[in-house]
Amino acid sequence: MENIIKDIDIISAEEAQACDFKTTVEENTGKSKKLYIESYGCQMNFSDSEIVASIMKDNGFDTTSEFEQADVIFLNTCSIRDKAEQTVRKRLTQFNTIKKERPELTIGVLGCMAERLKEKLLEEEKLVDVVVGPDAYRDLPNLVSQAEEGSKAVNTFLSREETYADIAPVRLNSNGISAFISIMRGCDNMCSFCVVPFTRGRERSRDPHSIVKEAQQLFDQGYKEVTLLGQNVDSYKWSAEENNKARLNKKEEVSNIVNFANLLEMVAVISPELRVRFSTSHPKDITDEVLYTMKKYDNICKYIHLPVQSGNSRVLDLMNRTYDREWYLERVSKIREILGEECGISSDMIAGFCTETEEEHQDTLSVMDIVKFDFSYMFYYSERPGTLAAKKFVDDIPLEIKKRRLQEIIDKQSKLSLERNLLDVGKIQEILVEGTSKRSKEQLKGRNSANKVVIIPAGNLKAGEYAKVKITDCTPATLFGEVVA
Repeated sequence: MENIIKDIDIISAEEAQACDFKTTVEENTGKSKKLYIESYGCQMNFSDSEIVASIMKDNGFDTTSEFEQADVIFLNTCSIRDKAEQTVRKRLTQFNTIKKERPELTIGVLGCMAERLKEKLLEEEKLVDVVVGPDAYRDLPNLVSQAEEGSKAVNTFLSREETYADIAPVRLNSNGISAFISIMRGCDNMCSFCVVPFTRGRERSRDPHSIVKEAQQLFDQGYKEVTLLGQNVDSYKWSAEENNKARLNKKEEVSNIVNFANLLEMVAVISPELRVRFSTSHPKDITDEVLYTMKKYDNICKYIHLPVQSGNSRVLDLMNRTYDREWYLERVSKIREILGEECGISSDMIAGFCTETEEEHQDTLSVMDIVKFDFSYMFYYSERPGTLAAKKFVDDIPLEIKKRRLQEIIDKQSKLSLERNLLDVGKIQEILVEGTSKRSKEQLKGRNSANKVVIIPAGNLKAGEYAKVKITDCTPATLFGEVVA
């Protein structure tokens, strides 16, 4: 099942790709130097790499898909678990072997790992020339110049204002159909298991006009879907007065405060042909106003990623999630009431958090039975240095028990995913075609509004087109269908 990850110790769905990486694509516009980027971890990291590529492009760099061709190599890193960091260290060792033959090569670590370890990467491990945190990317050209002159360069300053709102990202590894738009940075939620507030800083929202402008430009370029990104999109809030930013167009009037529901509507009205998604929602902040806005516009996809983490109120309190079991179930009930049973809901779940009992583990399983998640990201707890849980609690659940509980969660989710997908069989749904299926060139894949993968015969359809599809069969992970007139 492609949406269920077994036996790994990642903590959050925002970081569910922490064991994977993406590399830059080739862009040759005649610039004098080449940049190669590998991006690890969450969607926000991949979005950040597009900002980095844009900054470097304006300073004389094209991108390359071959690191052997690069003058500068950046690794945009994830710190959510030790395995992710060890993967980066192994990669740095490989690149340093190349550097012995090419001393002029500059190697840099960006992002969360850079923020967490700072000068240690430069001074103790001596693996890199440049260390840059997620709020200091504008300083990269200067830091690279310092490294080229033989100095070690570091900037891990965390900003309370930086949103990179004025930078047009260079779309890396783009399919030309779907794109990410970062609407905010940082996180103010101090979940006890999570390192993100310490590596990405305080929460701040981006000017809504710059977001709408970016979405409009993407649509004009032929993109059909945008995903609005933030650690907690529901806490998005911006005003010209509080954020001390001038409006981009004086003719455009907005209310004093733009919240996430307002922003969703501003993007949705660009065109009914532009799909709008978002990630991630926090159960304590998602409002009825957001749900009614989703209902109002057909092009706002009916899918919500709503991490529960645990089904037990005591464990949720230890996690500092600031809601309990009853609050979470009430929010799910409201989603079903306003958006209907067909709205896709996915989740994160952590097995074996500190002091979790068997009864409390059963509470997580029972929440799954009540909500019936379409899919979930499921992990066993892994302590991360610097988090509140590492400081306050003992990681006291044996690994074999964590893995057994995780497997029970995985098995249940597999059954629930199949149950939910069977409800789609026989229905006609609209999908956005994304490209060829991995298994056969005779098939295309797309996604429905609920974010489920749908496989159809290729026919005459092309990537980027919408199609009405009758669902004919399913597995726990995938729907299969036929195009209808």
